[in-house]
Amino acid sequence: MAKLRVKWVKSAIGYPKDQKETIRALGLRKLQQTVEHNDQPAVRGMIRKVNHLVLVEETVE
Repeated sequence: MAKLRVKWVKSAIGYPKDQKETIRALGLRKLQQTVEHNDQPAVRGMIRKVNHLVLVEETVE
């Protein structure tokens, strides 16, 4: 199954509250933190909403 590695690279200060909440929902708590998620449409949607704040890398396991 494919996984997505999401790294938070830009601060959410100055962005709308819903984008900050999306960062939290992805499991990111600190800048430069990396988390892995299964490749699912819901996760893809969250990433698309904050794509200007994160880097995404696909991995295959």
